[in-house]
Amino acid sequence: MDIDWPELRARCLLAEDEAILALNKPAGISVTGERHDTDIVAAAEATGEKLYPVHRIDKVTSGLVLLARQLPAHGQLTRQFNKQTAEKTYLAVVAAGPEPLPDRGVVDLPLSVGRKNRVRVAAPRETIQRIGDRWFVADADLLETKNYPSRTEFTVVARHHEHTVVALHPITGRRHQLRVHLAWIGYPIAGDPLFDRTGAHPRTHLHSWRLRLAADWRPDGRIDLEAPPEESFWALLPHPPAALPA
Repeated sequence: MDIDWPELRARCLLAEDEAILALNKPAGISVTGERHDTDIVAAAEATGEKLYPVHRIDKVTSGLVLLARQLPAHGQLTRQFNKQTAEKTYLAVVAAGPEPLPDRGVVDLPLSVGRKNRVRVAAPRETIQRIGDRWFVADADLLETKNYPSRTEFTVVARHHEHTVVALHPITGRRHQLRVHLAWIGYPIAGDPLFDRTGAHPRTHLHSWRLRLAADWRPDGRIDLEAPPEESFWALLPHPPAALPA
């Protein structure tokens, strides 16, 4: 899919100043990377606009993407992601699962990379334990491979017969973290090509929703952004939630 950068920029713009550009990215468009024929960074550069991605969301994920227009701002913002001080919140529509999710919960499962470079939990699935609102594995059950501590906090936003809407707060920022964590505890994201093999959904129902960072060049010293989900994000529900959490 070729990107018409001026049209996409105008349609998806959330915020802009001399140092940053924030977009509400549609699902199906990459942020950057050689594995895809086209992406936002390459499309912008082809028209003479140089952008530096502050973070990435998967091609199948919609929502908020922050890009820097200046290298000093890029350095300041990426350091916050590296130090895990950037506050990120996603929305997801997940399968209702074998039993209802708790109103709030924590998935504390280390990740590793398995065959064909696929991200997985760094322990056999059957060793995952749940006590109250926390999922975890014992150190003794970890696979003998390099693993990366990974933590996701969630809050249930709405419950329906077949699907649950959750707000996700990734404390760490591992590749595919949210998608793997939810699938391995039994609540895969609807339409996720990694874990939903039914082909019943035209898109992945994961959305980058809110982002908050420090930004010393701005008058209030911060970036505080929200990207409203597209209509297609709510398509599996009888109606969108009446209100989203503050």
